[in-house]
Amino acid sequence: MSDWWYRNIIEPGKLPLLLALGAFVLTFLVTRMITRLIRAGRGPFRNISSGGTHIHHVVPGIILMTIGGFGGVASSSQGFGAGLSAVLFGAGAGLVLDEFALVLYLDDVYWSDRGRKSVEAVVVTFSVVLMMLLGLVPFGVDSVTPDEQQSRVSVILTIAVNFLFVLLALVKGKLRSAVLGVFVPFVALFAALRLARPDSLWAERLYSRRPRAAQRAEARAARHDARWAGPLRRLQDWLGGFTER
Repeated sequence: MSDWWYRNIIEPGKLPLLLALGAFVLTFLVTRMITRLIRAGRGPFRNISSGGTHIHHVVPGIILMTIGGFGGVASSSQGFGAGLSAVLFGAGAGLVLDEFALVLYLDDVYWSDRGRKSVEAVVVTFSVVLMMLLGLVPFGVDSVTPDEQQSRVSVILTIAVNFLFVLLALVKGKLRSAVLGVFVPFVALFAALRLARPDSLWAERLYSRRPRAAQRAEARAARHDARWAGPLRRLQDWLGGFTER
């Protein structure tokens, strides 16, 4: 176990990343637990206000991210300073992304249906950072052989092609697939080749004169949402504690 820890975490300098991810997840879970208790009127926790203004926890989150970010830049990749900065940054990111929907909509939608965007942002961020921790490199560069890595042309071509797949997935309205496809090119390729979401930029521009393609896209999106919307909503409810519809 100690050999694995040194070889996979300490030697590659991934301990700060692990600490940041742990602080991020723990802060999000604790924050959601506290906000549920506040909403239910249980426990000693209360909303914080100043001069009649409710202080959202995104505010201390930004402060922690700022301190941790600049502290991480100023410190080396190892040592106590790097670890402390990583924990502060991770905790701040957890607070900020827990209110991602507030920042996105500029409205207090924490407990509304639109507030689910915060949970989505947290899950996507956790997935991306976990893949980085496991050693996956953006745009599939880790799939290039050692011989190919000697040629800059091969690496640049790999990045360019995979970036194109990610861009196509984004234009087709498949955000989660595009984000995961940054690290797993097959996901972006699959999303890029499939029909676009009916509310995407791709559909608006290219399906307007192709009614059959537009109908197929709507039917496929409806089947996908019917299959996955329920489980995804239940997961979001379990993580975020939503009750409103």
